[in-house]
Amino acid sequence: MKKRILPVGLLGAAACLALAFGTRTAQAAQVDIPILVPITGFLSLEGNSQRNGAVLALEHAPQGIKAKGEILDTGTSPEIAVNAFEKAVSTETPIAIVAPILGIQMLAMLPLASQYKIPLVTVSGTAKITQLGNPYVFRFFPADSVVKVAQARYAVETLGKKRPALLFQTTAYGQSGETVLASEFNRLGTPLVFEDSLDTGVKDMLPILLKVREASPDVLVLQLHAGSMALVVKEAASMGLEIPIVASSAMHQPSTAALLEPDEMKGVCAETSSSPVSSETPAVKKWLAEYRAAFQTDPDAYALGQYDGVAMVLKAVEDGAKTPEDVRAYLSAKSFKGIAMTYKSDGAGNMAHSAEIVCYDGKTRIPKVVKRYENVDAAP
Repeated sequence: MKKRILPVGLLGAAACLALAFGTRTAQAAQVDIPILVPITGFLSLEGNSQRNGAVLALEHAPQGIKAKGEILDTGTSPEIAVNAFEKAVSTETPIAIVAPILGIQMLAMLPLASQYKIPLVTVSGTAKITQLGNPYVFRFFPADSVVKVAQARYAVETLGKKRPALLFQTTAYGQSGETVLASEFNRLGTPLVFEDSLDTGVKDMLPILLKVREASPDVLVLQLHAGSMALVVKEAASMGLEIPIVASSAMHQPSTAALLEPDEMKGVCAETSSSPVSSETPAVKKWLAEYRAAFQTDPDAYALGQYDGVAMVLKAVEDGAKTPEDVRAYLSAKSFKGIAMTYKSDGAGNMAHSAEIVCYDGKTRIPKVVKRYENVDAAP
């Protein structure tokens, strides 16, 4: 039975919903953490995961903290993201903001974060967002310098492949990953034998996969968003491409797997920071049960990373942070043991430094963790 994504309900483009949680006492610390994520558009699967993780973290605010989070849909354009940011700060100054997963939106919001001096807590993988020297961005998902390196190393060192082909999205996320992947495959002595880009609007994947086949690769590497990912994997199975696929993190999402039959995913692996549905650790299993009870669907690494990011902000408040600048200083200097991993800034706002590879056996939509890469970017 296929999983269903939690309905957005009354939330539409630019819609908002105020949420208040926590201990309701006169002495409770008041915390405002708006949630700016893409609920509609081609990143709606990822954006809804972000939203859910942030909402659950607010619900689990430490005792004595009254937390609220206005939810604003950023769609998929930089302009809508900027408008959402300005709306979020129009009445009061938030102590931090949950910022969208889409790289072009993050890049558009960085100047505003500096102007208003408000920390942005995100799970965007686009490398550039932490390369511009902005002290107000904090990424709770491994950067491309972590997960793309793990993706390439798994294909070459573990699977023993020597002729990789790459399909990547035309978005900032796709181009960021392509840069790291191409470089890493070169470093490993196995340069790409074929690469091409895909617009998110492309629905027929047969023509591009026929080009892939003509190049005679021994592994197909994917750097795609969820919708394109599902279409490529489905078409590859239909045409009998019969080479392993090592995909980017969108593949590990239960919402992506729900678009495919288990046998269509046989031999498909993916990089991610974590796979909550695959984990056997007590902390993740407990969190998984809480998430399922709250949203009637399965979480992914984006939900868990965003949960951990908001949880660290709330921990900063619990430890005495009273202003956005206090939170920025805390996130910059402290380490935090989250549900997925321990987070610590590398000085640029990259908080996560480990990656997992998960693979599907063709019998179930739940992947198995087959390899873990620790401290890939040698974080301090």
